Amino acid sequence: MKKTLSLIIAAIMVLTACIGLTSCGNDGTYTIGICQIQPHAALDAATQGFKDALIAEFGEENITFIDQNAQGDTTACTTIINDFVTKNVDLIMANATPSLQAAANGTTTIPVLGTSVTEYGTALGIENFSGVVGNNISGTSDLAPLDQQAQMILDLFPETKTVGMLYCSGEANSAYQVKVVTEYLTDKGITCVDFAFSDSNDVAAVAAAAAAGADVLYVPTDNTAATCTEAINGAVLPTGTPIIAGEEGICSGCGVATLSISYYDLGVKTGKMAIEILKGQTKIEEMEIGYVDTFQKKYNKANCEALNVDIAALEAAGYIAIGE
Repeated sequence: MKKTLSLIIAAIMVLTACIGLTSCGNDGTYTIGICQIQPHAALDAATQGFKDALIAEFGEENITFIDQNAQGDTTACTTIINDFVTKNVDLIMANATPSLQAAANGTTTIPVLGTSVTEYGTALGIENFSGVVGNNISGTSDLAPLDQQAQMILDLFPETKTVGMLYCSGEANSAYQVKVVTEYLTDKGITCVDFAFSDSNDVAAVAAAAAAGADVLYVPTDNTAATCTEAINGAVLPTGTPIIAGEEGICSGCGVATLSISYYDLGVKTGKMAIEILKGQTKIEEMEIGYVDTFQKKYNKANCEALNVDIAALEAAGYIAIGE
C-alpha cells in the first residue's frame, strides 16, 4: 500500500512539473515544424530570424527544426501541417498566410505562430479582429504603414492621375492592402484600377496591361509577385512606369521605392514569442499579434537610374539604396 501511494505521489509530481510546458516529459529539447509557402527573399529572411532567435536561447543542440517549403502549393501546406501534427511537434511556425490557414485547419492543440501575415482577421476570417486570436494561434504581422506607402506615390510622382494595383487575386492579404491604399488615394483624387493576376502564369501579361493603363503601379506584399519580380520588371520597366512596392524584396526585383520592414527582424520577434510559449511564460491564447515598429525607406538604384528618378532627391528625403 505504501509503495502504491509513493507511485501515485511521484506521478502527481511529474504531472505538476509538466504544467506550462508544451508537451509532458519535455527535457529541454524541442521540435519545431516550419511551413513556408514558397521561397523568396522576405520569407527566407523571416524563417532565418526565427531560427536564430530560438538557437540563441536554447542552443542548436536542443532545437530540431523540421523545415518544409511548399513551393507555392497550398495543398502541400496541408500535407506538411498534417505531418507536423502526426509527429506531435512542440510548436508550428507558419510562414505566410496559406501556411497559417493550413495550420489553423490542421490543429487546435499545437501552438501555431504565424509570420509574414499582413492581417490576421482577414487571413483567418475573423470579423472585427481585436488583435488576439484567442486559441492556439498567434504570430507576427508584416504590415507596414499603408497610408505612408500610398503617400510615397504622391510625393515621388506628383503628376500621377491613375495608379494600377498589381497583385494576386488569390492572396487575401494582398487584396486587403490594395483596399486600404485605394481608399487613401481615392480620397486624394487619384483614380485606382485593379490589375489582378491569378498565378505566376499570367503575371507578365497582367503587368504589361497595368503598365499601359496607369501612371504608377503599386505592388503590395504579395508572395506570388515576390517570386515573379523578374517577369514583372521585364514587362513594366521598358514602358517607363514606376512601381512602388510593399516590401524590400519586391522593390529590389522590380520596384523603384518602398517603405519596408526587416523580415529578418520580424522572424526574430516571432522566435521570441515562441520562446515565451515553450518556456511556459505566456499562454498563446492570450498573446497579441506582434508587429515590427521600425520601417525604412529604400530605393532600387538600377531602376531609378533607368527611369530617371532623381536619386539625390530620394536620399535627401531619407531613402537609402537597397543593399547598402
